[in-house]
Amino acid sequence: MKQHLTVVVVEQNQERAFAIVDALKESGDVEVFVIGNVSGLARKIATHGPDIVLIDIDNPSRDMLEELTVASGPLERPVAMFVSGAAGGLAKAAVEAGVSAYVVDGLQAERIKPVIDTAIARFQVLRQMRTELAETRRALEERKVIDRAKGLLMKAKGVSEDEAYALLRKTAMNQNRRVADVAEALVTASGLLS
Repeated sequence: MKQHLTVVVVEQNQERAFAIVDALKESGDVEVFVIGNVSGLARKIATHGPDIVLIDIDNPSRDMLEELTVASGPLERPVAMFVSGAAGGLAKAAVEAGVSAYVVDGLQAERIKPVIDTAIARFQVLRQMRTELAETRRALEERKVIDRAKGLLMKAKGVSEDEAYALLRKTAMNQNRRVADVAEALVTASGLLS
């Protein structure tokens, strides 16, 4: 666990909430906020800006699980969910919604710290993968636009593909812009003129 963590615990049972807070305090430098009423959960969590959210549910229904998952912002921060029973099929739904750790019958003081460490590590890996996927998609889209712009230049000026790219690149350098931005402007202008 990193030096200082801010943790939001979503727990309606006050006694269990105290047990979780005690376990967290024993595990290191942790600032803990407990939310007992889940109405307006997203706003309440955002107010604290936690490093991780721990949700403890006795018997979740699919609707309750989805609501809690969405409200806790699993794509913004790690979320560890503790449930009392297996509740068939809900683990898959929780993980698909972005929950970093789904623990059945696991809310025991000695297991909280390893679960938090795992949830944070898993969240960081998934965030890195999402970032790389977004960059790859952006690069592919830019490649398509550049190819379309090269095609337009080849047709309009009767030049080769290499010459069309060289012209795009020279224009981009002269205007202190990216090749993809110049290509996008050319494709947009061509669309307006056709």
